[in-house]
Amino acid sequence: MSRLTLATTPEDHRIAQLAAAAVGLSLIDAAIPLPLPGVKPGLANIVTMIVLARYGWRTAAWVSALRVVAGGLMLGQFLAPGFFLSLSGAVGSLVVLAFAYRLPRRWFGPVSWSIFAAFAHIGSQLLLARLWLIPHNGVFYLAPFFFVAALGFGIINGLIAARLLAESEGESSGAPPTASGASHA
Repeated sequence: MSRLTLATTPEDHRIAQLAAAAVGLSLIDAAIPLPLPGVKPGLANIVTMIVLARYGWRTAAWVSALRVVAGGLMLGQFLAPGFFLSLSGAVGSLVVLAFAYRLPRRWFGPVSWSIFAAFAHIGSQLLLARLWLIPHNGVFYLAPFFFVAALGFGIINGLIAARLLAESEGESSGAPPTASGASHA
């Protein structure tokens, strides 16, 4: 009997570890009770923003895709409507992030990327819901509630990602962090 051996690279291991972190945060997300169905903090997007900043769009896309598939399997939603809504949100976010990532870093970073991604995510989900699940324009009456939530959670997740990136850059430079979390240059 022959054995199948897959050759993996250090990048494959990094993607798997980051995807596992994102899946873990997705599971926490699913456990948080919120007043409006479909409104979630999107904690896994913190990982996506960090990956985008550190490793680029391609790696962020892999992490996001693995998170959606593994999260769907673990939550028992694989190939159910919730899975396709999650997938459409991830694809919409990644398309927007492909452009946002190219914007000048002086003015755009994890916080703005997170806001763009959150709006693209909910916009893609609403569009899919309208086209497939609720074939009536009344679904768009919920848009203001979803977009307010997207703005709030986008800002919060982006700030967390920016803070974690700043702290890790401070650690890697060897400079001791200050009380505000920034490092001395």
